[in-house]
Amino acid sequence: MIFDCITIFPKILDSYHNESILARAKSLGLIDIRFHTPREFATDAHQSIDDRPYGGGAGMVMMFDPIAQSIQNVQQPNSKTVILAANGKQFTQQMAQEWSQLDQLILVCGRYEGIDARVEEIVDEVVSIGPYVLTGGELPAMVVAEAVARNIPGVLGKEASLVEESHTDAGYLEYPQYTRPEVVTWQGKDYQVPEVLLSGNHAEIEKWRAEQSGQ
Repeated sequence: MIFDCITIFPKILDSYHNESILARAKSLGLIDIRFHTPREFATDAHQSIDDRPYGGGAGMVMMFDPIAQSIQNVQQPNSKTVILAANGKQFTQQMAQEWSQLDQLILVCGRYEGIDARVEEIVDEVVSIGPYVLTGGELPAMVVAEAVARNIPGVLGKEASLVEESHTDAGYLEYPQYTRPEVVTWQGKDYQVPEVLLSGNHAEIEKWRAEQSGQ
């Protein structure tokens, strides 16, 4: 699967996608993450991609043409184009699962006071990763890319890792996990693994996990 990120800072996230799970998935040929700058389609000597907002107001707005042409330049069949913006609908695990079936996901990263709203009319979705405002869409783009990539067969190595994850089903939160030692002491207080997990009674363990997961 190809992730094409349209951003005015194409190198800003190099270190992130070149480490850990995403780097491994890239090395296996399961995904590719590419960055493109709309400045390639600027028409003036200064490579301007923003201008003053109609109606007045603080800040600058990213222009329609450079963004639209950037999308058109990379768009392939079986793809989805998404703007990352604070006014978008909430991104969910269900979206991540559905989008993992695509061949391409184009992620448009806004900056300044946002993107000319007419771009929203030529894309498929506008999404937000939470009810707060960030300086740009690059971090949300990587959040979406990682969430989607994890659902692509082979990316995690063990497919069972996906089965009982939080939000796999609506309202589901993964149960607490513990490892050795059985008792840890911190600042004079003992913290112990729940007894049921030490019992060897698999039926009781499954019952406890279901209760902890709100099922």
